[in-house]
Amino acid sequence: MARINLLPWRAERRKQRQKDFGVMLGLAALAGLALWFLFNMYYNAQISGQKERNQYLTQQIAEVDKKIVEIDELDKQKSRLLARKEVIEQLQANRSQMVHLFDSLVRTIPDGVILTTIKQEGEKLTLEGRSQSNSRVSTYMRNLEGSGWMTKPDLSIIEARDGVAGLPYAFNLSVQLANPNAPKDEDGDGIPDPVPPVSAEPQVPDAAPQAEAPTAEPAAPAAEPAAEPAASESAEGGAP
Repeated sequence: MARINLLPWRAERRKQRQKDFGVMLGLAALAGLALWFLFNMYYNAQISGQKERNQYLTQQIAEVDKKIVEIDELDKQKSRLLARKEVIEQLQANRSQMVHLFDSLVRTIPDGVILTTIKQEGEKLTLEGRSQSNSRVSTYMRNLEGSGWMTKPDLSIIEARDGVAGLPYAFNLSVQLANPNAPKDEDGDGIPDPVPPVSAEPQVPDAAPQAEAPTAEPAAPAAEPAAEPAASESAEGGAP
């Protein structure tokens, strides 16, 4: 005899499938929530790490800014010291400039030329005087050019003028002052090179032998009187 199942098995299977689907859906939701939580933790950790790195960079940038300010102050102080050093070197170089200048004026002036007026304006020196002829003035200008302490002689006026006997010509010329001992910047680094030693100082030992020369001369006449009695005695002895 055939058996026929009259129970509602299709409804029960449908309920079982719905139940299984609900369980799978719940598991998928839990898995998605767990993944979201893990990703959220990972990215939050990355963001916090990046914030720490940014904060560290901000601190380092602040320290670098402080160092930059200190470096700027040091650069300013260095510039002031270099400017002061340059002034000191210029003063050291120009210490004997006027001595050399007047010495050059005396040494370069030729015979037949006299100076009546000397006027200085900054680095420009104006010379006025009298001369015997035009050639004397030309010689004087060449001497000034070759002195080393005056350059670029420029003759403004030379004319015949009465007033001084034997010196009929009056002249007016200007020169630029120069200093061979002034600091120079030959390497082009913007800092003056070391100043060479001033040439006026080594000349001091040369004056000593000149001062000793007069003391050595009186010794010679002292020996002559001693020789004269001996000669007179020999003359007396030979007379008989």
